[in-house]
Amino acid sequence: MKHLHIICTLLLGVAILLFFGVAYPHHLHYQEQYQLFLFDSTYVWDIVKHPGGIADLLGRFCTQFFLYAWVGAAIIALLLSLIQLLVWRLMRVDRLFGLSFVPSFLLWLYLLDEHALLSGVWAVLVTLLVGQVIRRTISSVTKTVLSIIVAISILYWLVGPVCFPLPIDGIWTGIHYYRYPTVFPWLLWAASLSVWVLSLLPCVCRKWVNAPSGYVWGLSTFLLVTIGMGSIVWKNSNLKAEKVMQYDFMATHQQWNRILETANAEKPNNQIGVTVQNLALAMRGMLLDHMFEYNQNGIAGLLPDVQTDATSPMPTAEAFYQLGMINVAQRTVFEAQESILDFQKSGRCYKRLAQTNLINGNYKVARKYLMALQKTLFYRTWANETLPLLGNEKAIAKHPEYGRLRQCAYKNDFYFGDHVTPEMLKDLYFSNKDNHMAYQYLVAYYLLTGDREGLNNFISMTR
Repeated sequence: MKHLHIICTLLLGVAILLFFGVAYPHHLHYQEQYQLFLFDSTYVWDIVKHPGGIADLLGRFCTQFFLYAWVGAAIIALLLSLIQLLVWRLMRVDRLFGLSFVPSFLLWLYLLDEHALLSGVWAVLVTLLVGQVIRRTISSVTKTVLSIIVAISILYWLVGPVCFPLPIDGIWTGIHYYRYPTVFPWLLWAASLSVWVLSLLPCVCRKWVNAPSGYVWGLSTFLLVTIGMGSIVWKNSNLKAEKVMQYDFMATHQQWNRILETANAEKPNNQIGVTVQNLALAMRGMLLDHMFEYNQNGIAGLLPDVQTDATSPMPTAEAFYQLGMINVAQRTVFEAQESILDFQKSGRCYKRLAQTNLINGNYKVARKYLMALQKTLFYRTWANETLPLLGNEKAIAKHPEYGRLRQCAYKNDFYFGDHVTPEMLKDLYFSNKDNHMAYQYLVAYYLLTGDREGLNNFISMTR
């Protein structure tokens, strides 16, 4: 039976690894870009001083590795496999071995939601580890009960809220278990409750514990649980959101060729996908010749109005940035970061804000963002390479990206409304006629709105 346990646990880990690595990688990227983990004592203390701070800190630390999807998938696979093993060590009922996988599957379901945070998984795991320590080191019933009482008090501070000065709803929903502070993460609590229920099985099923090996029963419960809950996981996975996140990720990393390959394989039918597709076409100088070979959504698929959330403005901000609308891009990114619902900062946003301030010559502000990024694991190298550019006008002018965008930027101030107008694009183009991207966007704007008169007037001005 021991070999069956090991094989089944390995199968669970491999299934989770493949799921998040192949089917759900961009959900992991999404998680990473909406936090900024700093190797800084003040940052760490601000987290751990709150109830549940240790679980929150561990969750944030692991989430920074989600920048690389396969590493993030391996972390999740390891954590959920460890939880399954610890639950099994609490149960020790061979005939119901498959039930030890229930908490891990519930947590897997929980992590399908892009707003579910890894701190909840760590909270369950740390609680199980403490339970194992008590079970192994203390044999006296009285001492065990006393140890559990003490452990619960400590655990609530380490991995779950118990402090009364906090809002009463925070005591139940937890601190940073979920990105929306007002949402109750019921799947996480269901997983936690299932652990306690399963830990009582040895007391309830004493005859089964002492019965001969239940190999067939154990394998049967394993197959029932994995097939049943595995199908539930797959049916509840949001692959449409995954596709949207993929386009956003590719735009962030300026993978223009990959974007077009993806769009050629399956035409995007959502606003973010169309916005990124058109941006890629423009970056490759193909927008005017090929835009109508792809799905379009009017001007909403070209430069959509900026929404007040943390996700949808980012592809539009990327288009603003590449066009040379640096101030607009900066404002859009800043507002997107401030819209993150759990009030975290974003490594992605910090990097872009450093770039826009560098291009605009606001070197003190750019330094502030770069100094923060120096305290990160994966943005540190970029920050160190960018710092020497501050104040170095010749180096910026020669830089293939910053020099070009500084030349393309608006030369005169103007009031920016809630949406881009052809006059804004026209002014952008005539301030630098080498800005071919602005030309493409303006002509595309006229074509998508059917404004023949405006298009003819513009073409006559360019002759």
